[in-house]
Amino acid sequence: MNPRLTLATATRVLRQVRSDHRTLALLLVVPCVLIGLLAWIFQNTPVFDHIGAPLLGVFPFVVMFLVTSVTTLRERSTGTLERLLSTPLGKGDFLAGYALAFGALSVVQALVATAFAVWVCGLDVAGALWLLVVIAVADAVLGTALGLFFSAFARTEFQAVQFMPAVVLPQFLLCGLLIARDRLPDVLQAVSDVLPLSYAVDAMKTVTTSVDAGPDVAGDVAIVAGFIVGAIALGSLTLRRRTP
Repeated sequence: MNPRLTLATATRVLRQVRSDHRTLALLLVVPCVLIGLLAWIFQNTPVFDHIGAPLLGVFPFVVMFLVTSVTTLRERSTGTLERLLSTPLGKGDFLAGYALAFGALSVVQALVATAFAVWVCGLDVAGALWLLVVIAVADAVLGTALGLFFSAFARTEFQAVQFMPAVVLPQFLLCGLLIARDRLPDVLQAVSDVLPLSYAVDAMKTVTTSVDAGPDVAGDVAIVAGFIVGAIALGSLTLRRRTP
């Protein structure tokens, strides 16, 4: 990997996203709209305080998975990736550049969504707000890494979108958001233990309920980071220059 080429790739991606207003709206506006809708539905109840923080991690994960998988597939189908890889740019530079670009976008997304949830929707958080932002950023980068990996198995943008129910929905159902993971059947609990979103939701719940959440959150975020590194490494092995 070449840091200069990685940074150049990240800069190119950021320029593309900046000119795509629909993608910007999906990244920055849609999570706030969904959080606001939930706060409105569950106003005057403790439900929003219970699920609001975990959803700050789930929404970036879902959005980044969708945007990254479709964008990467478009790079292949248009021949852009093939032209880029004919230069000194390597697969590692390409993937790391994407992760860096969407990581930067995820910081903005996390800051906007967290500020909206706390100061507009009244989300009550016992722990430090900056921990919410850190976890939300980690979830967004996780979605980016998985999107990069699974896009290699799609030939059209529609197929890339089809991976969402296969990859995202099981994690959403088993991550502990709908029911505590220790109350799941043994088999499902075992599956939940190997899904990265489970640890992200655990970290969000810890920040919501505990004033001294740092040590527990650090362990969960480290596990999520391990999944990110693994997904990017696998993505470098499966990334194809062009879609047949």
